[in-house]
Amino acid sequence: MFHYTVETEKSMEEAIHALEENLKEEKFGVLWQFDVKETLNNKGFDFEQAYQVLEVCNPKEANNILSQNQLIGYFLPCKMVVYQDIETNKVKIGMPKPTALIEMVNDALLQEFAADIEERLIVCIDKTK
Repeated sequence: MFHYTVETEKSMEEAIHALEENLKEEKFGVLWQFDVKETLNNKGFDFEQAYQVLEVCNPKEANNILSQNQLIGYFLPCKMVVYQDIETNKVKIGMPKPTALIEMVNDALLQEFAADIEERLIVCIDKTK
């Protein structure tokens, strides 16, 4: 599977706040938070699903991996989503798996690096739920 997603009993706001705190423990910061619902509504579209995209980065790790392969910049910063599932009305937290993304650049040396980042981000998500 190319993504990792969990369900939480938290509200959207609680989940985002907890996720930000857990990311800080792993030295990741939220660079940008994109409110999809607000943006689409402001553009005249009737999109009612609560859906937030967070772009997260660990500067040290970004520097390390970009120094090895500039194509990795196509995947940075890491994206995480927090959204209200329209079928269950539950809040979900997820991300595309770095190990799945790294396969696109065909560089076996970076697979271990991607696995480490993925594991750390999954820990953050799991602690958030």
